[in-house]
Amino acid sequence: MSALTGMAPPPELLERRAAISAAVAAGYFRTDPVAVEIRIAGVRCLRFAAPGTSRGTVMHLHGGAFRMGCPEQVGPFAAALAERCGVDVICPAYRLAPEHPFPSGVDDGMAVLAALAGQDQPLVVSGDSAGGGLAACLAARSHERGHKLAGLVLLSPWLDLTISSPSYQVNSQSDPLFSAESAAAAAALYLQGRNADDPAASPLHADVAGYPPTYINVGSGEVLLDDARAMASKLQLAGVPITLVEVDGMDHVAVTRGPDLPGSAHTFATMTTFIDTMLQ
Repeated sequence: MSALTGMAPPPELLERRAAISAAVAAGYFRTDPVAVEIRIAGVRCLRFAAPGTSRGTVMHLHGGAFRMGCPEQVGPFAAALAERCGVDVICPAYRLAPEHPFPSGVDDGMAVLAALAGQDQPLVVSGDSAGGGLAACLAARSHERGHKLAGLVLLSPWLDLTISSPSYQVNSQSDPLFSAESAAAAAALYLQGRNADDPAASPLHADVAGYPPTYINVGSGEVLLDDARAMASKLQLAGVPITLVEVDGMDHVAVTRGPDLPGSAHTFATMTTFIDTMLQ
């Protein structure tokens, strides 16, 4: 794993992290059954066990613009996924910027993935928002290192840190959760001088020929709509089986934030059907 020298987080980021920690401590994301905390390749992870014999493993990387968030936040989503698909869901607590800049999070995710890939079970890699970007980066790196993935799931993924797509402006009024301004601030803390179009950080610029079958989900009003569409087109041109599901009226990563949010049920249904197919 990399041990790059980062920088201290700004006060506003510390406040937002503290609010997340308080919500976790208050049991806001509690699941039944509770997750088991484990360490894989030195990385703290939460494991949501399949009911009965597991059909495979899903490694899910949480969002948070590379600078905040934790596995507990996606706990209810991960628990529901484990129950519905009969899989073990592993959620790593990868290192966050700005204390741990790029490629720290990618390195942590890859260490966990390599350990899981050594098991005798199909492995699907998943991620939401920035976690979707990390998952896509891991798909490219996995192919380079000979780790076979059964599938890739990208939920409202942030795939291009150049922040240059038209949907940042077109959907600026319809996306209350993400913006060009917040993306630029987060990218600066994460990259800390590295090029935004580095394929290892922005998978939209990577070689995708070795990607596994991929599912991409995005709301039609999100600023990340163009990221999702561009990646789907790139995968299609590379001959990778791709399922792109655009949902009208759905906010950013709704499926990981609550089952009753608009578009969440449809996303969960199409995503789990995709995973079922990959595990056959």
